[in-house]
Amino acid sequence: MAFNLFSSRGQPIDRQRFTWRDMVGKPISKLDDDAFTRVRVILMNGIEQECQRFSHMAARRNKDLRVDLARIRRIEQHQATMVNWLLGPDHSPLEITLGYEQTAIEVTAAVAQREPDPYLAQAYRFGMLEDFDHLYRFSALIDRLEGKDANNIVQNYTDILPGRPTVAEHRAPEDDVREHYDRATASPLTKLHALTIVSTEFQVNQYYLNAGPLFADPVARQLYAEIASIEEQHVTQYESLLDPGETWMEQWLLHEAAEVYNYYGCVQQETNPRLKAIWERFLDYELGHFHYAADLFRQIDRRDPAELFGNGDLPEPIPFASQRDFVRQTLSREVDLRANGTRFVDRAQESQASIAYREHINSDGSPSETVAAGYAWIPGTELNRKVALAA
Repeated sequence: MAFNLFSSRGQPIDRQRFTWRDMVGKPISKLDDDAFTRVRVILMNGIEQECQRFSHMAARRNKDLRVDLARIRRIEQHQATMVNWLLGPDHSPLEITLGYEQTAIEVTAAVAQREPDPYLAQAYRFGMLEDFDHLYRFSALIDRLEGKDANNIVQNYTDILPGRPTVAEHRAPEDDVREHYDRATASPLTKLHALTIVSTEFQVNQYYLNAGPLFADPVARQLYAEIASIEEQHVTQYESLLDPGETWMEQWLLHEAAEVYNYYGCVQQETNPRLKAIWERFLDYELGHFHYAADLFRQIDRRDPAELFGNGDLPEPIPFASQRDFVRQTLSREVDLRANGTRFVDRAQESQASIAYREHINSDGSPSETVAAGYAWIPGTELNRKVALAA
């Protein structure tokens, strides 16, 4: 049976309370928990942060909504804290980085296969191949810097292989902007997908900007700078898929629906009972937020939320499962695609603006090429290979 947005009003916001001990609980285990538990944590933290970011922007432009936005935003700040603090101190910054890239790859690949709009599906496949290469570059870095096997984090769900080379991903800004969906004709699933993916990419960009300066190794610092720049390009691509003609209230309601949709997916698929209870609690909270925003939507836009969501039945949730076969097939077909304006084109048709930009930014060398020179993932890291060769 489909999950319905309108069948329950969820927990009233005046009953959504936290304490510090409640908010900062026991983290997951990086080795004992399934990798997709970490993926869910990272995904939902990104979605919570996107809702807070939108809420602040909306408050700056809508005086009469400021108190309402602040009420919901305070709760979502505490939800984001509770979710993000599930990543424990046994994760090094590089291990969290691997988790971020795995999340981007697997979630985007799953979305690309389910997206009803062919153009948006192509945009997701395009970005996915770039995140796939980022995982490979960071896997080389953790091998050489910390002597760790990246597969301990990705747990064999995601291949560690080159994708579209990071050195070739740098584009002129005008080649990162895409055509947006039409708010009047796009399916609810298309809108939920777009908000989900832009949420994940924005948090990756912000994390790399903050994590990069923590490293002493100069190649590591440069690699984070390089890939943070690509992640900014991804945010530009994915946010341009959203229709700018949506009203502020329409956007708010869509953000809340995206939270409900993704928490529902977490509830359905979580294997850790303690975390499943958190997802159930926050699904109930987000239903409360959705109906709070829906009541304002009726008052302010004078429209029925059914215009956006029909009878309220949500699509089946995004599957949290390895998308290895799809990624491999996409890699074999589309690794040489490039961008020219809003179009995806063969490498020979790439815009001269992007070629010139890339030549300049890489003129002192490419950190992503340096870190992966001669690297091929094997079980047990390079140290294991050297021992085997010595024997």
